Amino acid sequence: MSIRPIFIIFVALMLHGCGEENTAPTNSAGFAGLGQDADGFQHAESNSSLTFPADHSAHPDYRIEWWYLTANLEDESGEPLGLQWTLFRQALMAPSGRPEPTPWAADQLWMAHMALSQDEQHHVAERFGRSHSQALLTTPNDSQAGVIASPFHAWLDDWQLKANDEADNRNFDNLTLTAYSGEDASRFGYTLELTAEGPLVLHGDGGFSQKAANGQGSMYYSQPFWHIEGDVTLNGETKTVSGRGWLDREWSSQLLDARQSGWDWFSIHFDDGHKLMAFQLRGGGDDSDNSGSEPGADYRSGTLITPEGRATPLVNNDITLTPLASSAVAGREVPTQWRLEIPSVEIDINIEAPHANRWMTTSVPYWEGEVGVNDRASGEPLGEGYLEMTGY
Repeated sequence: MSIRPIFIIFVALMLHGCGEENTAPTNSAGFAGLGQDADGFQHAESNSSLTFPADHSAHPDYRIEWWYLTANLEDESGEPLGLQWTLFRQALMAPSGRPEPTPWAADQLWMAHMALSQDEQHHVAERFGRSHSQALLTTPNDSQAGVIASPFHAWLDDWQLKANDEADNRNFDNLTLTAYSGEDASRFGYTLELTAEGPLVLHGDGGFSQKAANGQGSMYYSQPFWHIEGDVTLNGETKTVSGRGWLDREWSSQLLDARQSGWDWFSIHFDDGHKLMAFQLRGGGDDSDNSGSEPGADYRSGTLITPEGRATPLVNNDITLTPLASSAVAGREVPTQWRLEIPSVEIDINIEAPHANRWMTTSVPYWEGEVGVNDRASGEPLGEGYLEMTGY
């Protein structure tokens, strides 16, 4: 997802303990904390350039970072499933203040989420870890959690996303994802093979994704072309599944404007092979970017991707997002049906969550789940995808 609930990982770690899984919801307020001061950290800028496979690895001199996978799958009987697996990193201190590496020194904290959903079932787990920034440049044997570029390996304990061999893998060509939680009949999880059928896609200006009218943003790219096959375990039963996956990679030190408190993010696989990423941050869209938006308006951005992987950036005025219906979820009203209009590319679609109960009962709670996509005028099914919403 393009913008992720990572900023209170330190509080969560202190409350719940390294390595423990947690399912207790907490207050969802405070997402504007991602706009707090980030002096001493490296900042994402529009003139930055991305290099692969090096940028698949961690960037410990930035304050926040994530590797975020969502997938729309079907089992052998054709029944749909949805899944999420995410690894988050947070730097506890700026580079100049970090301690020398020792067995007890940690300047990086980690959080991992996994979810597996089918019909009205929605299973969620969470883990925490820690590392020293220097350990991120070595091997999984040196750190409880981390990410290395070549051969690619992202892990927190035994939850891991890794390259199948020592090939270049600059496009995340062939990876294996493994994550399980719970015991006996309550055990759930997956072992999946991910094969890229298209290139990496850079969002925004060469990978710099602006998030507010004042110019703050992140480095952001995706692998939206994964074909996935493997096994999922749910309710004591293991099923063979296949489908489509989308990985977001993002890092920043001051992601949001202080006025922004939540966001709505969409990733869509159209049946004709096109892909679409779109998001809005609620607030922060004033007229300093000459966009014509009113002070306090929502700030929007996106990318339309051809089947071959060519990306067309979409800016604030290109996109209109309108909530059409809401559902009562976890004691709040959450919009689970949307209209998305992009007149410049003749897109006018309805996006609807078939199941409203996709609340992530993690330390920082949020909504994330599968959606279906239909043509606004005819109602014709056009595709599927994922929706994330925070701050509700």
